[in-house]
Amino acid sequence: MQVSHMADQLIGSEIIKLAGEINQKIKAGANIYNFTIGDFDPKVFPIPAELNTAIQQAYAAGHTNYPAANGVTELRESVRDFMHTYGGLDYAADDYLIAGGARPLIYAIYQTLLDPGDKVVYAVPSWNNNHYCHLSRAQGIELHVGPAENFMPSAAQIAPYIQEATLVAVCSPLNPTGTVFGEKELAEICDLILAENKRRGPDQKPVYLMYDQIYWMLTFGSTQHFDPVSLRPEMRAYTIFVDGLSKAFAATGVRVGWTFGPRPIIDKMKAILGHVGAWAPKAEQVAVAQYLRDGAAVDRFLSSFKSAVHDRLDGFYQGFMRLKAAGHPVDCIAPQAAIYLTIQLHLLGKTTPAGKQLNSTRDITAFVLEAAGLAVVPFYAFGASESSTWYRLSVGTCKAEEVQLALASLEKALVALK
Repeated sequence: MQVSHMADQLIGSEIIKLAGEINQKIKAGANIYNFTIGDFDPKVFPIPAELNTAIQQAYAAGHTNYPAANGVTELRESVRDFMHTYGGLDYAADDYLIAGGARPLIYAIYQTLLDPGDKVVYAVPSWNNNHYCHLSRAQGIELHVGPAENFMPSAAQIAPYIQEATLVAVCSPLNPTGTVFGEKELAEICDLILAENKRRGPDQKPVYLMYDQIYWMLTFGSTQHFDPVSLRPEMRAYTIFVDGLSKAFAATGVRVGWTFGPRPIIDKMKAILGHVGAWAPKAEQVAVAQYLRDGAAVDRFLSSFKSAVHDRLDGFYQGFMRLKAAGHPVDCIAPQAAIYLTIQLHLLGKTTPAGKQLNSTRDITAFVLEAAGLAVVPFYAFGASESSTWYRLSVGTCKAEEVQLALASLEKALVALK
């Protein structure tokens, strides 16, 4: 059967593929610490109790028909107030668009702003920009960013490509690394975009910034989240935010995401998603509108949730630092935000007890899975080089007691290497 060139060349998610293989091993009886998927185990991290109750009440009240195409009014108003209170951003309710999570919103941004062949500048590792470029027939310009830059792209790296770009796509806190933009670094990117749009003038298509901040409420310690519009108010005309409920409230399956930005762009995105039918369920929208207005409940949940996530991330970080100090070829970046830890397993050239030499990142991934029962995602799944020995460790499904158990299992496997 013939299909379109786009569909024929579309690559499936490496992360979902890896997770599927691991789940098969678990079903077969293997004892695996599965820290691959950026999701939550509801038994470990349930959604807020007040939100759970509100969802059930909304279904019982009969909110089972179509919602408005841009989201129910009550939710857009609630999100507007929530973002103003917690994020300091002042947008009107009609500047918001609600959808079934962040993914359809990102898809709509690409479809709204890009013509076939238009260029998108983004850093790797990063989540799915390569796939969205493919879906929209755009051309991706990948910036390979490493630990020296905290895995965050700089204005200096973007600058050589800014005159040919239609979209700069960034994410902070970043999936997969859990690292964030500093104030100076983000401001420099904003200044670069503003200068380019001034050069282009009003008759030329501007360069836009997609700012994915879905993890922004999950920052730890002294880490601060910054956004383009607060730093440079002129960026309001060029910035489309991606945000939602899924990460900060452990509500990935509730499927309520939102975007906001220049209203003409938001209106076109609404039209696209109206044809796709990518609405968040109405009952969930009604419930989320009610929940976000309960500031005391939001604060209670976030305090407890962030503490539990940070404890796991910091436990792994301290453990990797101990392994590094003991001479093992591993490394780790201190947790800054999100539910991810950036770890390095620099085991290339090592030999397993069975006599197999680890000659590639795939060999390393297989070794730590088989020998330590540790399942983590290599950065090449996020567009980094196949030779990168950096990995994402996600704690969304991690029980508190598993931190030390997984570290002990990894240490045993490392000691056995030659």
